[in-house]
Amino acid sequence: VRHVNVGSARRLKVGERSVLTAIGKTSVTGPVSVGPLGLAGDEQADLNIHGGLQKAVYAYPSEHLAFWQEQRRARGVSLFDEALPPGFMGENLLVEGLLESEVWIGDTLHIEVSSCVLRVTAPREPCGKFAAVMGFAVAARFATRNPAHEVAAREATRAESGGTVTCPHEL
Repeated sequence: VRHVNVGSARRLKVGERSVLTAIGKTSVTGPVSVGPLGLAGDEQADLNIHGGLQKAVYAYPSEHLAFWQEQRRARGVSLFDEALPPGFMGENLLVEGLLESEVWIGDTLHIEVSSCVLRVTAPREPCGKFAAVMGFAVAARFATRNPAHEVAAREATRAESGGTVTCPHEL
């Protein structure tokens, strides 16, 4: 675990509409409690799509951030080619060395020096809010249809047992 990220639901302008989203997360320091509905201090805006008992915590491989930074640069939506900050992808846990090709639904992730155990329940399905945050309309479709870069499956997990998570920690 390289970063632990939480966020509050807030309004995002998508075209002419204003939608409620909690995709924007910020990195926090110190221990964060993990319970059945996710990390303390974290919100999800639409529990029909994200969050709840089966999708309480989202993990995302840091290895993919350079790919998305390049996609944004190529489309002219990244003015200064800045690195994507932790939480930009909507992830609660920015992890390193835990690629989708090595994780299966049903796998358990044990947080070192914690009683916290997360179970992988599903790949994350990017929504239209993801495309709005990325800055180009086809980002969500691109994420699910680009297996060469394995960017589709941010791991959705449920908390098998509560505990705390902080970074850096080994899984």
